Amino acid sequence: MTTHQPSAPMGAAQALRASLKSPGLTRVMGAHNPLSARLAEEAGFDAVWSSGLEISAAAGVPDANILALPECLEAAAGLANAVALPVLADCDSGFGNVNNVIHMVQTYEARGLAGVCIEDKQFPKLNSFVEGNQDLAPLDDFAGKIRAATEMRKDLVVVARLEALISGKGMDEALRRAEVYERAGADALLIHSKLTEPDEVFAFREAYDGDLPVVVVPTTYNQVTVGELEERGFAMAIYANQALRSSLRAMRETLSRIMRDGTTRHVEEELASLKEIFDLQRVPQMLERQARYEELGRDLAEAGR
Repeated sequence: MTTHQPSAPMGAAQALRASLKSPGLTRVMGAHNPLSARLAEEAGFDAVWSSGLEISAAAGVPDANILALPECLEAAAGLANAVALPVLADCDSGFGNVNNVIHMVQTYEARGLAGVCIEDKQFPKLNSFVEGNQDLAPLDDFAGKIRAATEMRKDLVVVARLEALISGKGMDEALRRAEVYERAGADALLIHSKLTEPDEVFAFREAYDGDLPVVVVPTTYNQVTVGELEERGFAMAIYANQALRSSLRAMRETLSRIMRDGTTRHVEEELASLKEIFDLQRVPQMLERQARYEELGRDLAEAGR
């Protein structure tokens, strides 16, 4: 199994593009703030997914385009600024029409994001795992968005996310749209499924005869392994929400225990140490820089006497 750590001189978009085209599966972890992004980097993931579900959940609102572009951009840019890994941003259906997509591409690229992923559902979108309106955008409309995104970017990776299987339109529609999005200039395709087995995404990968890398999000078919995805020819797997879900359960248990026991004594052994927090905050590096420049300042002042 191959990991893809980007080389230092390579820009974020170049690193993500190279990773998508490299042998082996690129493993991407979802994050919603700099702390969670650094944990993904520490664990050895190849890239970070700026997760729309995680960002909206952290804000306490549904994943249904309640948060606007500026709020999502700030969250994504915070991730990109916090880690050396490339960050691929979940941009829902592009925050509106083709003009919104153009603005999105330009602003996300300017803030250091490596790539954006746009899904072919109508605006406002609803999270793919929620029962409700999952209607697809008209094919020509979304193809125009992809073409605009790729023509207006400098080097940003543009991933077209296919929701035909989510919306119940079937495999033929997914393959038809994949062909059109490839012609429109997409750099990769994300095929999404909510089945509990990976059969649909496997069938899509086998039937798709285009040249683009194919990305999957194994949330509901969670038994699938990296080895199986590599064997089937997938380029990337995004673990889009597991970090948030694990932290939610841990926080709920800890808070309940403190209320029940009237003390934090019984949970302390299960908690991260303050040193771990300080290390993720880069406190040692801050103190080292502070000491260095204080010493330098004293030397400069002494030399001027």
